[in-house]
Amino acid sequence: MDYMMLKEASEKWKVSVRQVNYYCTDGRIPGAVKMGTVWLIPKDSQKPADKRYKSTRSKEGEVK
Repeated sequence: MDYMMLKEASEKWKVSVRQVNYYCTDGRIPGAVKMGTVWLIPKDSQKPADKRYKSTRSKEGEVK
């Protein structure tokens, strides 16, 4: 399996290195492993959904 580092993932997903580190620490990236002080993230991993935002929908399906 091929892995990428935090910096590569941050560039791929257009977020900060710190945000990717948080995703790894929180266990939100399946297959991410920590080797010493370095996080290894599978290259085929998808960016986790941002928990800070939640869309609300009315019964008609419109986004509020």
